[in-house]
Amino acid sequence: MHLPALVLLRTLLIPWVGAAALLAAPWTGARAQEPDEYILTLPSGPAAPAQGGSVRFIGNATVLIEYQGLAILTDPNFLPRGSFVRLGYGLRSERLAGPAISIDALPPVDLVVLTHLHEDHFDWLVQQRLRRDVPIVTTSEAAPQLEELGFTQHYGLAAWDSLTVRKGEARLRVTALPARHGPRALAWLLPEVMGALLDFGPGAFGPAYRMYISGDTVLFDELAQIGQRFPDIDLALLHLGGMRLAGPFKLSMDGEDGARLLQLTGARRAIPLHFSDYDMFHSPLADFQRATRAAGLDGRVIHLERGDTYTLPLERAEGQTGQPAPAGYSYFEMKNGNKNAVSISDIHFQKIMN
Repeated sequence: MHLPALVLLRTLLIPWVGAAALLAAPWTGARAQEPDEYILTLPSGPAAPAQGGSVRFIGNATVLIEYQGLAILTDPNFLPRGSFVRLGYGLRSERLAGPAISIDALPPVDLVVLTHLHEDHFDWLVQQRLRRDVPIVTTSEAAPQLEELGFTQHYGLAAWDSLTVRKGEARLRVTALPARHGPRALAWLLPEVMGALLDFGPGAFGPAYRMYISGDTVLFDELAQIGQRFPDIDLALLHLGGMRLAGPFKLSMDGEDGARLLQLTGARRAIPLHFSDYDMFHSPLADFQRATRAAGLDGRVIHLERGDTYTLPLERAEGQTGQPAPAGYSYFEMKNGNKNAVSISDIHFQKIMN
């Protein structure tokens, strides 16, 4: 990571120059109005096979999700090893491990979920080769930037907005969730980020499968609302790596943060992503493994090497749905399989520069 002197000086001045105004600004995650809902109807394809789906880890935060006849690509990053991505303000980072496949080896993609517009999530190669009419669900900030790049189907969502995708009999509801790419005092320097909830279905007992994508976020209070509004998350894709800017400013979760978010959401399984592909990461996978083991969560974690695939069930089993947790609580599936409401303070959830 290269940090020019001008950027370093600007960064060091942030707490004194920008923090007061930013901390006085309204919380952008609050929604006075009802969330917006959109519908996307895709051409019907071949009937989906009566079997489960899969999550294939390609590299960094890029996965290919195939379920119920839908193919969803997340945060596409297909630059080869040794390439550099630009992060703004003269910053760049070198890719240390290449993707499992090339962008040309992808199957036809129905939808892209882009949690934010940084080059390690949407690189120049993707900008050149990705189909211009592929639907992209992303942040409200990134959508007009995609328009400028020539992409014609983009859906910019604020927190709690949703997009329902229809393809023949297949249904997918994508809900934008709170996320923040660092402390609030640095918000003006960083792109808007969203988490995403993917509800496939319907199934006999609610969504056939529910998946959470964290996006590049740090821990902050509004993340508690995810488990309250959307219990019964089957799988969490957690963006880790502990990215830092000029020392103390964390821009993504480290291993301990990832374990806390796993507790907070109550997800039954988790796949760690975004922790070793670039030289900007400071928290290796071992940190997450150590933290989940200490919290008794290691049995929930699925570790995938690049190119590996995790198989998804056709539908969640009866009894795996529940009511939202009470305010201030999040559902946490204990080792014995019973679900209990656990106070945020009980799992040591911390405010991070909020």
